[in-house]
Amino acid sequence: MTRVTGNPHLIKKINKSLVLDMIKSQGPLSRADVAQRSGLNKGTVSSLVKELIDEELVYEIGQGESSGGRRPVLLLFNEKAGYSIGIDLGVHYILGVLTDLQGNVVQEKRVTFHNKEYQAVLALIKETIHDLLSHMPDSRYGLIGIGIGVPGIVDKAGTVLFAPNLSWKDVPLKQEIEAAFHVPVIIDNEANAGAYGEKRLGAGQEFRNIIYVSAGIGIGVGLVLNGELYRGTSGFSGESGHMTIEVDGPPCRCGSIGCWELYASEQALLEGAQSLFATEETVSLETLLDLAEKQYQEVVQLFHRIGRYLGIGINNLVNTFNPQQVIIGNRLSMAKQWIEPAIQQVIASHTLPFHRANLNIHFSKLSLYSTALGISFFVIEDFLKKGEKVEVFL
Repeated sequence: MTRVTGNPHLIKKINKSLVLDMIKSQGPLSRADVAQRSGLNKGTVSSLVKELIDEELVYEIGQGESSGGRRPVLLLFNEKAGYSIGIDLGVHYILGVLTDLQGNVVQEKRVTFHNKEYQAVLALIKETIHDLLSHMPDSRYGLIGIGIGVPGIVDKAGTVLFAPNLSWKDVPLKQEIEAAFHVPVIIDNEANAGAYGEKRLGAGQEFRNIIYVSAGIGIGVGLVLNGELYRGTSGFSGESGHMTIEVDGPPCRCGSIGCWELYASEQALLEGAQSLFATEETVSLETLLDLAEKQYQEVVQLFHRIGRYLGIGINNLVNTFNPQQVIIGNRLSMAKQWIEPAIQQVIASHTLPFHRANLNIHFSKLSLYSTALGISFFVIEDFLKKGEKVEVFL
């Protein structure tokens, strides 16, 4: 075990975080268990545990089995010490979840919208947060923070620089939500949050190198490399929906042409269905899934085409990153039965055999909750790392 030397306050903070994380992820544990597994001496562990109990982040649950001496007192993480709100902002929907500190969903709220103008959507986000707060149980720390996953490019200050499918540019989303709710706010790309949600609680728990493909109205990609979320130099990685797969293709809202999401997204599916049915009525993904279930062959073939194009983009990513796992999430994951065979066919015929050898292609385990839960985990981990009490004004 590496010994850390230097600032005593910093060392204590690191050790305290280590003890809390161990109890949170491996509890119930005794103080002796924590000391043995962490390599810290028993006196240090007892002192840190006392602080965590005083802060109501850890509590005692009674005695465990004796190994020869006195029966040890077991410790558990207090997941009800505070609550987090995670928001998945889609192009036509908002999904909000209120979670405890272990990511368990206490309440959820879904909203659909058609007016994508920033102020209108901002009002809906605030309404969603207020609704979730009305269901929040009493706790020591109350609301510890809010996270919002958005379909676009976000800078480190929480400004949405560009969300092409919402037609947003340079909107101060973090600033406005913090001003309204007076708690820490994290804004991140929805695919990053989705990747982290699947890594923490979903299909990616057993893998360290993961490509998460968020296939909704647009396409975003979250990268987990060596067990860590990869964000790129400025935090803008994962905009693979805008990689060019047809050099002379149609224009994209991002300003380029022939982008992947023009061929493989939910929007591409819906546009294909619109021409298929030649109707002015809006066709939904749910309607198409129902028709495919009833074996409408034109719809089945449409899903096959979308799956094939998804496979082409995934092939490019696999050949580039050589991951252990690809997870397909967001709304198109509901079409697994109809798109998976085409994806597998493309991978089998196009991906380099060396890259294909240990590759696992899975669909989201968290379904539509990947982003909302992932961004909620960002908030929880930020709170626990800081170890600060958050005063809430509502």
